[in-house]
Amino acid sequence: QVQLVESGGGLVQPGGSLRLSCVASGSIFSRYTMGWYRQAPGKQRELVATIFSGGSTNYADSVKGRFTISRDNSKNTVYLQMNGLKPEDTAFYYCNAYFYGVNYWGQGTQVTVSS
Repeated sequence: QVQLVESGGGLVQPGGSLRLSCVASGSIFSRYTMGWYRQAPGKQRELVATIFSGGSTNYADSVKGRFTISRDNSKNTVYLQMNGLKPEDTAFYYCNAYFYGVNYWGQGTQVTVSS
């Protein structure tokens, strides 16, 4: 069982920045595929960014050039640096770990972009 704990959400003005963090339990974090998802009210959960064990990354088109996913395997932590935030980025953001066909989820953290 993998436990994930997110932090770093909050209220930010349009154009601002936030950095989300997600700490994972377990001794084989470096082998997990890690991702960030988000869900806005009334919408389905969507993939924001993924980082694979080898370090390659994928991004949703809506966040390319603004968000950066990274990982620090020595700290069992994945990050999501969010710059140039827009009101449409407002959502609950969830950390995901994927390993051998099993998905693990954190409790999520709220990000609100508003003036």
